[in-house]
Amino acid sequence: METPAPAPLAETLAAIAAADPQALEGIRVAALGKAGWVTAALKTLGAMTPEARQAQGPRIQALRSEIAGAIEARKAVLDAAAREAQLAREGLDLTLPVTAAPRGSVHPVSQVMDELAEIFADLGFAVATGPEIEDDWHNFTALNMAETHPARAMHDTFYFPDRDADGRQMLLRTHTSPVQIRAMVQQGAPLRIIAPGRVYRSDSDATHTPMFHQVEGLVVDEGIHLGHLKWTLETFLKAFFERDDIVLRLRPSYFPFTEPSVEVDVGFAMDKGRRVLGGDGDAPGHGWMELLGSGMVNRRVLQAAGVDADRYQGFAFGVGVDRLAMLKYGMDDLRAFFDGDNRWLAHYGFSPFDQPTLSGGVGARA
Repeated sequence: METPAPAPLAETLAAIAAADPQALEGIRVAALGKAGWVTAALKTLGAMTPEARQAQGPRIQALRSEIAGAIEARKAVLDAAAREAQLAREGLDLTLPVTAAPRGSVHPVSQVMDELAEIFADLGFAVATGPEIEDDWHNFTALNMAETHPARAMHDTFYFPDRDADGRQMLLRTHTSPVQIRAMVQQGAPLRIIAPGRVYRSDSDATHTPMFHQVEGLVVDEGIHLGHLKWTLETFLKAFFERDDIVLRLRPSYFPFTEPSVEVDVGFAMDKGRRVLGGDGDAPGHGWMELLGSGMVNRRVLQAAGVDADRYQGFAFGVGVDRLAMLKYGMDDLRAFFDGDNRWLAHYGFSPFDQPTLSGGVGARA
C-alpha cells in the first residue's frame, strides 16, 4: 500500500490557510470526516500486512495530525479576528464628555439613611437590622408593654391571623425597637447601635403613612446618663442639618420602654412659610418643634434582654427618617415620598454621585 499522494495534503493546507469559518468546516469534513480521504486511508490499514501497517500507519497518523493542527490554528486566527472586529464595533470612546446628569436618582429616604449612617458611624455606632415581620414579644412585651398595657393602644398595629411556633402573635413591626432587643440578646453589653428601617402603622394623612421609616439609637454601658443622651442628639442634629446653632429642649414625657422619658424639642424660625431649624426657640420670632422621643432604657427592658440592670444603664431615642428628610429638604407632604412620581423624584432626588461624607457635607448635592 502506497502513502497517500502529497498533492491532497498541500491542497488541503492551502485551502485551510485561506478558509473562512464556513469553508473551514467543509475542509475538515472532506479530509477528516467519516467519508474524508484521510479517514479512508486509515481504514486501509486493516488490510495491510504487519510490515506495511508498521510503515504506513505512522505516516497516515502524522498526516491526520498535521491537518487537524492546521484547522485548529486557522480557527484560532479566525476567532481572534472576530473578537477584534467586535471590540472595534462595540468600542466606547472614553474621550466623549460625561453626561451632565446620570439617568435616575437616589430617593431622598435612601440618601438620608446614608447620611444618618455616616454621622453615627463617626460617633462609634454600628448599624443593626431585624425582621419587619415581628412577634409581639419583641415588638411589645420585651419593651415593657404587656398584653393589657394601655401603651399598645398607641400603635395602630397590623396583626397577622396566625401565630408562630411558640404561640406568639405575629405582626408588622410598629417601630424598630425590636432590633434593640435582638441586639442586646445576641451581643449583650456594652452596646452602641442605630437601627434604621421600615415600620408599619394603620394611619394615613399628610404627615403619616401606613409604611414609613424610623431610625432608633441605643447605647448601653456603665455610667450612662441623660447628659450623654443630650450630647449625642445635639451632635447628631448639628451634623445632619449642618448648622451649629441647633438648640434642644428636653421635656418630661412617657414611653413604657424608657424611664425617665423625654420628648426632644428643637428651636426653629419661620422662613418664607417654612420651618427652618436653628436658634433658641424662646427667642423672638422662634418656636419649639417636637422632633423625637428618647429616654433612659427601662430596667425591665434591660432585664428582658438578659442585660445586668444593676451594672449597666443605657439611653435610647427614635426619630422618623421621612420627617427628617422633609425638614432638611423642604418637603411638605409625606405621601409624596411613596407616590412614585418621576417629576417629584427628579426635583428632590439625589445624584448617585452624591455620597454623604462628614468632610464633604452629608447633604452635599451636585
